[in-house]
Amino acid sequence: MSIFICPVCGKSLEIREHCYVCPDRHSFDIAAKGYVNLLMSNHMNAKLPGDNKLMVNARADFLNKGYYSHLAKAVAEAAGEYFSGGAVLDAGCGEGYYTEMIRDSLCSSRDFSLGAVDISKFACAKAAARFKGDCRCETAAASVFRLPLADNSVSMLVTMFAPFCREEYIRVLKTGGTLIMAIPAEEHLMSLKAAVYEEPYKNMTADYGIEGFDFLGRRKISREITIDCAEDIRSLFTMTPYYYKTSREGHARVNALERLTTDAAFEVLVYKKN
Repeated sequence: MSIFICPVCGKSLEIREHCYVCPDRHSFDIAAKGYVNLLMSNHMNAKLPGDNKLMVNARADFLNKGYYSHLAKAVAEAAGEYFSGGAVLDAGCGEGYYTEMIRDSLCSSRDFSLGAVDISKFACAKAAARFKGDCRCETAAASVFRLPLADNSVSMLVTMFAPFCREEYIRVLKTGGTLIMAIPAEEHLMSLKAAVYEEPYKNMTADYGIEGFDFLGRRKISREITIDCAEDIRSLFTMTPYYYKTSREGHARVNALERLTTDAAFEVLVYKKN
């Protein structure tokens, strides 16, 4: 039985050879890349929603070189610490870099299944490739605002810089389930911003309180990284929201950089559904 449910009728899905099928015979093919598309066309706000191939490839190239490995390790450790069995969901999994680390941290547990969801088909293809051959891990194209999971079906939910949908997270998490969220810290990428903007600004950190959840604590994860490859600097820039909010002059300044030293600073927040 799949961790996912049918997006049409809400009934359970069963994996049969190359497709997912529900009792009402709604069928969803597994793409050649290994993921299933559970994003209904009437729930799409664009022909190809989510991150495009350029952003996904840039993020994969950058993350695979270990620049943010300190964050991946911290999130995986938090997942291992709070996990007590059941289903885990990565809501907005991107290309699956962090999801894979979470999976590896749970491998000693016999009782776990892992679902990875992203609205971008390009991201899902990358993520599914990481879990090829592991029947405990499933990847689906879907929106975090309409998660294809049953009520109270998930023991742990992880969200890494993805859009936040409190109502859906409360719906799919079991009472007492764990929510792990990563956000940029105030000083994250300040040197990159200084190279791009005339007046660089710190990130805003919101109130940690979330209705329906008890706040268990935060972990500040920070280290200075040096990027001495122009291509990697451009990949970092492309995977950030700044890429689409920066003038041509700002893009030119980034393209001229051959070396960058900056803080890669994050906060890992842990909550329990009350």
